[in-house]
Amino acid sequence: MNEVEQFIYREARLADEHRYEEWEALWTDDAVYWVPYGSDDSDPATQMSVIYDNRSRIATRIKQFQTGKRHAATPLPRVRRIVSNIELLDEAGADEIEAGANFVAYESRERGITLWAGRTEYRLKRTPELKMSAKHVYLINNDRPLDTLAFLI
Repeated sequence: MNEVEQFIYREARLADEHRYEEWEALWTDDAVYWVPYGSDDSDPATQMSVIYDNRSRIATRIKQFQTGKRHAATPLPRVRRIVSNIELLDEAGADEIEAGANFVAYESRERGITLWAGRTEYRLKRTPELKMSAKHVYLINNDRPLDTLAFLI
């Protein structure tokens, strides 16, 4: 459990500190990053999502941030996540772990401070170190219009 907790804390810190190359290195080649819109049980194949990225799209997103030309993320926001309630959901074997955690994220931008909250579920694989093969972020307000979500990378 401690290894999973440390991974989740590190993943949040790297994102908060805009250490995008290190954050990107936490993903497996077959990764899926999904943030549903409208409801937590929507189908990303048939319904709109905030994010529904494969590994290639994750890399593209990082490159866009690094150009400094992504208007919604310029200047970069100051972000801090508080992660809690980490739990193991399933250990499908020695090589794969499913875990979940609640979060609150404070995003400070020129327009003020925005508070985000939700739950993140991870599928982690040992390769031999832990890496994310899936990350699902369930925002508590995903059924309402959303402002810029730069904190999600």
